[in-house]
Amino acid sequence: MKASRPLIAHLAMFGACAGWGLMAPVGKEAMTHGFDGITMVTFRVAGACLLFWLASLFAKKEQVPLRDKIQFIGAAVFGLVCNQCCYTIGLSLTSPINASIVTTSMPIFAMLLAALILKEPITGKKALGVLMGCSGALILILTSAAHASDKVGDIRGDLLALFAQFSFALYLSLFNPLIRRYNVFTVNKYMFSWATVMLLPFTVSHVNDVVSRPMPVQTWWEVAYVVCIGTFFCYILTMVGQRTLRPTVVSVYNYVQPIVSVAASLLMGIGVLKATHALAVILVFSGVWLVTKSKSRRDLSNPGHPESSTRNRLA
Repeated sequence: MKASRPLIAHLAMFGACAGWGLMAPVGKEAMTHGFDGITMVTFRVAGACLLFWLASLFAKKEQVPLRDKIQFIGAAVFGLVCNQCCYTIGLSLTSPINASIVTTSMPIFAMLLAALILKEPITGKKALGVLMGCSGALILILTSAAHASDKVGDIRGDLLALFAQFSFALYLSLFNPLIRRYNVFTVNKYMFSWATVMLLPFTVSHVNDVVSRPMPVQTWWEVAYVVCIGTFFCYILTMVGQRTLRPTVVSVYNYVQPIVSVAASLLMGIGVLKATHALAVILVFSGVWLVTKSKSRRDLSNPGHPESSTRNRLA
């Protein structure tokens, strides 16, 4: 059984990132045939909230003090509301290929915020990685500005998806001690609950208007995939992987997302792969690889210690 744990962890991380990669084109299809960004993110947050509360009934019960319940408000703002609203609305504007490529920039933001907040050192390798990653993102944005097409890319959607990664990296930097104290069901049932409370008063009337219109059955299946697989199930798979694998290994699986998204988008005919996309992928992937391979403060103070960091991805 012990020998199979690493294999299960690797399969879980691959499954989670493949699920997120497929979520970009599937979600884009749903937002092309009836749903819009606001409605999709409301369904995603409220639906996952319900699923995590139901799942928590069968998980280990944990006592959460009032102070931590209040802290989950801040975690919900950066980890869900800003992250998911910006990403989902950005996806509705830009191409799923661009949105998935941008998601791989999160470890770079995590490194920059770790330097500012946690005082992690910035090495030459990290600086080079950030420069390459930013160059890749800039190429995507300039290409989108020139074409302004939801198949090639839209600068508004690209910038929103980029801000979503910054928001999630900020959530990891500020609330990492909090989320490590509890299991995934406890963390997410409170975070999704607060996010639902924050979103519904502003979106419920709009959502009612959208869902009252005739909607293709296929669109409802696509929404169900985004909520059940792309949000709830992928979060659980990530937890399984993170309990066994080192954070640097976990971060490598980020690369699966754009590969799956690009392949699915091309097969579905909702994305166009250009030479600039390939160049952006090479720069962003190389930049993220350099950042994740750089040493942390613990590594520099104790060279014999195994590499450790808090960089990871959830979407």
